[in-house]
Amino acid sequence: MITLAALSVAYADGRRALDDLDLSIAPGERVALIGPSGAGKTTLLRVIGASLRPTAGQLQLDGVDPWALGSGPLQALRARIGKMHQAPPIPPRQRVITAVLAGRLGQWPLWRAVASLVYPLDIAGTRAVLEPLGLAERLFDRCDQLSGGQLQRVALARLFYQKPEIVLADEPVSALDPALARSVAVALNEDAKRRDVTLIASLHAVDLALSEFSRVIGLREGRIVFDRPAAQVLTADIDALYAGASHAAAHDTPDQHVPSAKPRLTRCA
Repeated sequence: MITLAALSVAYADGRRALDDLDLSIAPGERVALIGPSGAGKTTLLRVIGASLRPTAGQLQLDGVDPWALGSGPLQALRARIGKMHQAPPIPPRQRVITAVLAGRLGQWPLWRAVASLVYPLDIAGTRAVLEPLGLAERLFDRCDQLSGGQLQRVALARLFYQKPEIVLADEPVSALDPALARSVAVALNEDAKRRDVTLIASLHAVDLALSEFSRVIGLREGRIVFDRPAAQVLTADIDALYAGASHAAAHDTPDQHVPSAKPRLTRCA
């Protein structure tokens, strides 16, 4: 269970990226975060991932406050959380197999992690997660030889290889063409459903949020505007959420890489 109670994140100048949020996400839920640029989606994912400490309120992951843990237990907790970004942080000279195996570095003992950097220890396991993504033949290629879409699928394979208990995806499809974006969203959801793990993704493709996720949370200026099942989100809700979005985009923060254009919306209940 992920629980936020009166949680806020404030900047040095007093502005709040998140403002007094109360939120609960049950194990196995698949949640989409939508909202205009600067709404706080990336900040919320960073807080849930225990990489950003709130300035007020409390976060609990399975009843535990991450910031009450020592450094060792905190690192172990973070190793149970998988993250996927719009621009995967993969070194360009790294081999595809090494990039995928990095998904387990936080779970392996030090000797195995170091050995894997020298010589891949699980070629079969890496090939198994790359195969359904159409990248098995690129196993030993360098990542700088891949297209942007292929690199995003390598990041997805790394996530699948990690097998985290919580998956946090921050704009994982915004740089992809519509067909590939849908395939990545579908793959994330199928993996979450199959393993019964929690998936939380920030998206600007509203159509994908509504069609692929069971719950949608609308954020604006650090506050929750609506939180309901995807089938109950109305066109009026979306219009109200993004009204004046170009103004909100002017206050975007460096960790929120979001296009200023109106999000794609092809279906609303």
